[in-house]
Amino acid sequence: MTKILLSLTLAAFALVVAYDNLVDYGSNFAFVRHVLSMDTTFPGNALSGRALTQPWMWHAGYVAIIVGEAATGLLLLLGSIVLWRARRQSASAFQAAKRWVIAGCGLGFVLWFLGFMVVGGEWFAMWQSKVWNGQEAAFRFYMAIVGVLVFVNQADGEVEGHRR
Repeated sequence: MTKILLSLTLAAFALVVAYDNLVDYGSNFAFVRHVLSMDTTFPGNALSGRALTQPWMWHAGYVAIIVGEAATGLLLLLGSIVLWRARRQSASAFQAAKRWVIAGCGLGFVLWFLGFMVVGGEWFAMWQSKVWNGQEAAFRFYMAIVGVLVFVNQADGEVEGHRR
């Protein structure tokens, strides 16, 4: 049951984040705009040639983030439902049912680690910004995802007379 609950909580998180970004588009759009334009990095930054300054690129990047958040949440929600349905089945059936949760965790890790740490943090030098640095938040997100992924992926043995 705990594996299902933890998967469901990650689904709720990703879906709420996606929803919030749609409903309050402007708040985090400002974050994406500043990171991609690199306008708050160190003055004279040698990496500033990487900056994206066209508004359509900011919107495309932000939409990609929102789609990634929503897809992560939907995969995790589907995974939670599939795990719930498999909770009284054999250990091998329950193990096979984990594939959607694993996919959701994988996508979430790619979004928050690759997207925010590698692309935002390093490629666009987000770490240099005192105002628009989302690395700490991204770290919390992807570490929670990794923790759930490791736990969910642990093998389950046959348990007679008990629910998962």
